[in-house]
Amino acid sequence: MSTDILSILQEKASTFSKGQRMIARYITESYDKAAFMTANRLGKTVGVSESTVVRFAVDLGFDGYPSMQKAMQEMVLNRLTSVQRIEVTNDRIGDQDVVSMVLQSDIEKLRQTSDTVNREEFRETVNAILEAKRVYILGVRSVAPLASFLGYYLNYMFNNVHVVTASGSGEMFEKIVGVNSGDVVIAFSFPRYSAATVKAAEYCRSTGATVIGITDNHSSPLGQVSDRVLCAKSDMVSLVDSLVAPLSVVNALIVAIAAKREKELHRTFEALEHIWEEYNVYEKRDEN
Repeated sequence: MSTDILSILQEKASTFSKGQRMIARYITESYDKAAFMTANRLGKTVGVSESTVVRFAVDLGFDGYPSMQKAMQEMVLNRLTSVQRIEVTNDRIGDQDVVSMVLQSDIEKLRQTSDTVNREEFRETVNAILEAKRVYILGVRSVAPLASFLGYYLNYMFNNVHVVTASGSGEMFEKIVGVNSGDVVIAFSFPRYSAATVKAAEYCRSTGATVIGITDNHSSPLGQVSDRVLCAKSDMVSLVDSLVAPLSVVNALIVAIAAKREKELHRTFEALEHIWEEYNVYEKRDEN
């Protein structure tokens, strides 16, 4: 069934009871806030019982309230403006301890990501990178650090790694114009999705390159134009996009690739250690 909440509400409007109409009206008018409310809080806000909210979710065709809430969140995350993000987050935090709330949220996103990453797709991604003629890494705006982090370590393992963090479509296309078959393009995109990244990934795929999308779900704009998708759960904390889970997936990729290139890495770092020592790159540990 369609998970577009607003469409479902419109289709089923004539069947709603009085309490259900109140819930539907609130979701329609304030979906940005409703998506992040518990069933209990939504019921109190609207003026109905928690059980009425749960039954409402089931009547709409969902397994329960958590499924409906997930559908609402997926729908609204890419629609929220920065101002709405601040308002929603302040509502969510309330009187809670911010540190505990954020850390617990990140822990939950890590757990969800562990459950959802397709291991076969992950292995195929590792093999594709190992066999690539060149590797391009695309990540703009808030996900640029992910692209830079991955690029930093892949540069130790491969000679042809190109990190593209330019946010303008024109500059981005200038950097990927030479992409062709035999190349692998790793692109990052999370809500609010970058239009430039999606267009660039689509172009790269049209040239015959293998596009690997690291995003929050297969149906995201980037997921739809990628050959392989690694899903990592992201969450919104005020103006901040939590990238803990995506970074963990990047770490896993680096570790898996490094394990396959152990001999080459050993030679590289053996040479680097001599250079670092000679040029005092790192602070020396005081043995005393």
